[in-house]
Amino acid sequence: MSIIFGKIQISFLILLIFITHNVISTKEIVLNNRPIIGILSQEISYRLNRTTEGRYKSYIAASYVKFIESAGARVVPIWIGKNETYYRNILAKLNGVLWPGGGTYFNNSKGYADAGKKIYRIAEEMNKEGDYFPILGICLGFELLTYVAANNVEHRITCSSQSQALPLNFNTGFKESRLFKNASSDIIDILEKQNVTINFHSYCVTKKALVRVKLNDIFRIISRNVDRNGVRFISSLEHVNFPFYGLQFHPEKNIYEWIKDKNIPHSFDAVKVSQYFANFFVHEARKNKHRFQNFTEEAKSLIYNYLPSYSGINGLAYEQVYLFPSMFYNSI
Repeated sequence: MSIIFGKIQISFLILLIFITHNVISTKEIVLNNRPIIGILSQEISYRLNRTTEGRYKSYIAASYVKFIESAGARVVPIWIGKNETYYRNILAKLNGVLWPGGGTYFNNSKGYADAGKKIYRIAEEMNKEGDYFPILGICLGFELLTYVAANNVEHRITCSSQSQALPLNFNTGFKESRLFKNASSDIIDILEKQNVTINFHSYCVTKKALVRVKLNDIFRIISRNVDRNGVRFISSLEHVNFPFYGLQFHPEKNIYEWIKDKNIPHSFDAVKVSQYFANFFVHEARKNKHRFQNFTEEAKSLIYNYLPSYSGINGLAYEQVYLFPSMFYNSI
């Protein structure tokens, strides 16, 4: 009887462990199904400023907003030129941040790079404390990611990759990366064999540069490509410890930018891989529970409060842009 009782006890203990494990696992995979992503604005470019007669201080290309919305998230614009308190406050309410591409300089006072540095340090603190908070940098945002991680030490080199559509040349072990470990075989096949990643950059980050600024152990290089002059540049990477990701190419353009003669791929497969990157990043953002204090505060912060302007008709690089006047920068 004691032997049977012992078996019953053991069986009960195993069942209890199983139930407890599954309860814990269930809690771990409960995701935030109302994610909100912050997109960092940037200084008005020379051409955009000339077109708008100097009436605006910053902008966000609408393609980045649509890119995020396509994966089931909403967007809040993040202003440049603010103090650290502003960025701490806004990041506590957002579920992730996207740094878009563009044409601004990193040495502008209170500009895109200055804001990026503050955001990076705050997000770094959050993740160290177990608060999962992702950043995605695209093109200029990719370059900003390594720039601020290097404490604003410039390490980019000039290169030539304008209107250049390429497949990705993956590094050995790329499937071990967070960015691609769950990617389906057809997504990988398209990325490896087709010209579906469109590049528009005059600066490149190389493996040698990462070594020079001591970031080679901080960032995992996932893929590299070659520009028109034979320069081998990093095309995708991720932080080793934190959910920070960089894409030198533009996934948002495959779906939402239609400027002629720019060689942007719009095939079914090109759109499919672009959607993969949007879905991946928004899924990362679902892993924290940050939120606004109330519905009113949330509603007033969303990009829905602003109207995009049709800029493609003026021959600019974007079909649509959100333009923000100086009134948003009066208090910092």
